[in-house]
Amino acid sequence: MLRRYVREENLAEREALALTFAARLAVPTPELLAADTRGDGAGVPAVLMSWLPGSVRWWPVDHERWLAGLAALLPVIHAAPPPPPGIPRFTPYEQASYQPPAWARWPKIWDRAVEICAGPLPAGPHVFLHRDFHPGNVLWQRGTVTGVVDWPAASTGPPSADVGHCRANLFPYGAAAVGRFTREWEGLTGATYHPWADIVTIVGDLDGLREQTPVAAERRLIEDVLARAVTALG
Repeated sequence: MLRRYVREENLAEREALALTFAARLAVPTPELLAADTRGDGAGVPAVLMSWLPGSVRWWPVDHERWLAGLAALLPVIHAAPPPPPGIPRFTPYEQASYQPPAWARWPKIWDRAVEICAGPLPAGPHVFLHRDFHPGNVLWQRGTVTGVVDWPAASTGPPSADVGHCRANLFPYGAAAVGRFTREWEGLTGATYHPWADIVTIVGDLDGLREQTPVAAERRLIEDVLARAVTALG
């Protein structure tokens, strides 16, 4: 599989480093075969990696097993030793505007969320993060995970950051699925999910939430989750 970076030139080197580091994880990841981080040969920065079998499962038959399988991957990734210096520290995704979406019921909640997002990260432990962990980056075959892919955003930071990113991608499935995934992760780790991660994930998608309005039920869930997180953090 050849990945060419036609817009984000600095990510090829970062993904190559992340793939090399991720190879030591006890989860299947693509093998780095070659990297052209300056684009001398490929025309643009590029990463060549091994192909993995399997496919993405967005609407599985066994929902509970699927959620449990997703949750079980994160403790393994987060148990990695400290990554090399080239793996950056977690930062929220920058937005073109931090204005609340037009459908917001509680604009002041969104304003406070933006303030929290701009603040410091929660205290440790900080771990190796996939940073873009969600169902679309997990491959399955016959009910078994065959790969965790898409590593250019790998970072170090609070474990809840990966959990929160996946939670946001589960909003279309409803509050029950979001809660089930979170409880599975907490049961495996003994940790408590930090509401900060809901805030940085939702605020980190403000541009998208304004441009592509979610359906009514998802809008309510997003804002309910955000309000609970902001209330929890003051």
